[in-house]
Amino acid sequence: MKIKLSTHVIIFFFTFTSISFYAQIEEVRRITQTLCSPEFHGRGYVNQGDSKAADFIASEFKKIGLKPYKKSYFQKFSFNVNTFPGKMEVLEGSKKLIPGVHFLVDPACASSQMTWQPKLISIETALNSEKLKKEISFIKQSPDYNAIALNFSKYSKDTLKLVAGLAAQLAEIMPVIEVTNQKFTWSVAQNQLKYPFIQVQDSIFKDKMSWDIHIEAKFLENYTSRNVIACKKGKKGAKTIIFSAHYDHLGQMGSETYFPGANDNASGTAMLLSMAKYFKENPNDYTIIFIAFAGEEAGLLGSHYFVEHPLIPLEKINFLINLDIMGSGEEGITVVNATKHEKEYEQLVKINEDLKLLTQVKKRGPAANSDHYWFAEKEVPAIFIYTQGPNKNYHDIFDKYEALSFQEYEDIKTLLVKFVLNF
Repeated sequence: MKIKLSTHVIIFFFTFTSISFYAQIEEVRRITQTLCSPEFHGRGYVNQGDSKAADFIASEFKKIGLKPYKKSYFQKFSFNVNTFPGKMEVLEGSKKLIPGVHFLVDPACASSQMTWQPKLISIETALNSEKLKKEISFIKQSPDYNAIALNFSKYSKDTLKLVAGLAAQLAEIMPVIEVTNQKFTWSVAQNQLKYPFIQVQDSIFKDKMSWDIHIEAKFLENYTSRNVIACKKGKKGAKTIIFSAHYDHLGQMGSETYFPGANDNASGTAMLLSMAKYFKENPNDYTIIFIAFAGEEAGLLGSHYFVEHPLIPLEKINFLINLDIMGSGEEGITVVNATKHEKEYEQLVKINEDLKLLTQVKKRGPAANSDHYWFAEKEVPAIFIYTQGPNKNYHDIFDKYEALSFQEYEDIKTLLVKFVLNF
C-alpha cells in the first residue's frame, strides 16, 4: 500500500530536519569555541589550561547523562614540561617582534634576560665539525659576539634534514637564533635546554644587529594532567567500541600569546562529545567508551599512560576510532591504519559511497601521529580519522575557531554512526 504524504507533512519533516541539523552544528560550534577561548589558555600548562578544559569536558559528559567508566571521570598521570608563563619580548634593534608571526621560541627554550650579539654561521660551516668547533671557540672568546645565528632559509628540505636538531644541540653551548623561511609550527617539550633558542623569519632578520631578548621559561616537574573518560554501558558480553580525541593543545608562549588549537583538536573533542550525545540518546547493545586524552601534544602521553594502566582489559576492546582535526572535510577524510584494517576501511568506503557523503575516504598506513598509536602497538584494532580541507593552519597562532567551516561535520557524524551500527 502506498502512502501519500501531504504537502504539510513533507514541509514539517524537512523543517524539523533542518532545525535538528542546525541545533547540532550550533552545539559543536559552542563546544569548539569554548575550548578555544582565552580562558582555557590554549589548553596547555600555563595557568592549568589543560585542567580547566578537562573539567569542562567532564561537565559536558555529565550534562549528556554519561557516567564515568569507573568511579571518576578522570585518570591522572604526571610528566615534565617546559612552559612560558611570563615575559616574551624580542627586539631586533628598536623593532619589537610579534610572537608567532616574526619569531617562535623553541619549545625547550631556556630563559633569557640579555642583549644578544649573534655571529652568523653558514650551513657549510655548521656541517663541518672542525670548522664549527673553531667558530664556537672564537665566539666564546670574542667581546663582539655571545650567540650563534644559523641561516637555514635558502636551502632545500633535503639539505635541512642534514642539520635537523643541530640548533638544539648548539643551545646546550650558547644562545642560538635559527633563521627560516618555513611556516612556523610549535610544539611542547618535556625538557629545557641550557641556553635559549629562538626561530625568526628571514624577512625580518638582519646580520650584525643586536637583539634584546627577554623570555621567561619555567620548567615544571611532575605536572599532573588528566584523561577524561565516560561510558555508555551495553549488554553484558556485547562488543566494546572506544571513541577518542585529545583535548590538549600547545598552551601559551608568554603571558599574552596563546595557541587556540581550534582544528587541532577542539574540533575533534567537539565531535567526540557529539558522538557521546548521539549514542546516549540512541542506545544500542554495545558498550561505548569515550576518552578525551591529555598530553597528546607532549608526545602521546595520555594514551600511552592509558594502555599501560588500562581501565578496561585491552583485549576486550573490539575497535577504537580516534578523532583529530575535524573542523573541515571539504576534501574528504583520511583513515590512518587503513592498510592494517582493510575490512573496516572498505566498510567506511561503502557507507560513504552508498550515502554519497564525502568527496573521498583516503587510505593511509600506520603512523605514530595521534592517540590511536599506542593502542595499535598493543594489538588493539584502531584507526585514526582526520579531515582534509582548505584550512592549513596547524600548530600556529592562526588555528582559530573562526577559520573552521565544519562543512562536512554532519556527513562525518553519519558515517561514524553507520559504521558503528554495522560493526
